[in-house]
Amino acid sequence: MPTLEAKDTLFSTKTTLNCRGKLLPLDTPQVMGILNITPDSFYAGSRLGSLEKVIQKAENMVADGADILDVGGYSSRPGATDISVQEELDRVVPAIEAILNKVPEAVISVDTFRAAVAEVAVSAGAAIINDISGGKLDEAMFETVARLQVPYILMHMRGTPQTMTTLAKYEDVVVEVVDELQEQIVRLKQSGVKDIILDPGFGFAKTIAHNFELLRRLDELRIVGLPILAGLSRKSMVYKTLGIGQADALTGTIALNTIALMKGAAILRVHDVKEMKQTIELFKKTIL
Repeated sequence: MPTLEAKDTLFSTKTTLNCRGKLLPLDTPQVMGILNITPDSFYAGSRLGSLEKVIQKAENMVADGADILDVGGYSSRPGATDISVQEELDRVVPAIEAILNKVPEAVISVDTFRAAVAEVAVSAGAAIINDISGGKLDEAMFETVARLQVPYILMHMRGTPQTMTTLAKYEDVVVEVVDELQEQIVRLKQSGVKDIILDPGFGFAKTIAHNFELLRRLDELRIVGLPILAGLSRKSMVYKTLGIGQADALTGTIALNTIALMKGAAILRVHDVKEMKQTIELFKKTIL
C-alpha cells in the first residue's frame, strides 16, 4: 500500500482549544499529566488509591507545569477487568470535584469511552473528553460531545481493552490508522464537534513493531489537519525493547517523546510532568 505524504502545503492545524472558555494554545507543545483512579493501571507508579493522593498528585503536576490533567477511572491496559458505569463514576467524579476545589485553574480531561460518564464528568468540571475507543464503544458519545461542545480526543483502537491484542493486524499500520480515524472524524464533524485532537493509540491493538512504525511516520497524521496527542509514557515499547522494568523507563520515554515532538505532536500524555516540561523547553530552544 502507498504511504501517506504530509507536506506543509496540505494541512493547516488548529492552534487553540476552547476548554470551557479557557483557550489552550497548541502552537507550543502541551503536557497532559496522567491521574489514574484505578487499582490496576499498567504502571504501578501511577495508581492513586485515595482522594488525598489524587489531590496531592494533581497539585504536584500543576506545580510542575501540567497544562492538562487526565483523570481516568477505567483501566485500559490489555486484558483489564471491565467495571460498571457506576463504579467508574464513583471513581472519577469525586476526583474531578476535589481537584478543582483545590486547583480551580486546572484544565481537566476525563479519560472515558462512556457517554454517560463523560456527561457527568463535564458537569463536575471536566473540560475535555479523552476517548480511547474513538466513539466505537458507545454510540451516544459523538452526540454527547457535540451537545456539550468540549474538545474531544479521538484515539485509534480496535476492539476493547479485553480483546484488542487479537486485532493487531495491519498491512500498513499508518495508512490504516489514518483511514479508520478519518471515518470517525467525518462523523464527528457532521455531529457538530469543533475541537478534535488525534491520538494514534500507541499500544492499543498494536504490536511493538507497529508502535515504532507509527512513531517513525507520526508526521504523516498531520495531513488530516488536526492536533496530535502522543501517549508513549512508560509503555511496553520502551521497557520491553530496553529489557528493563517500567520504573526505569523514564529515559526511554523522554527519548520517544522527543521524537514525537519532532514529528509534530502537540500534546504529550505523560506520567512524569516535570521531566517532559524540561524536554519541551529544550526542544523549543532547538526547533521552534
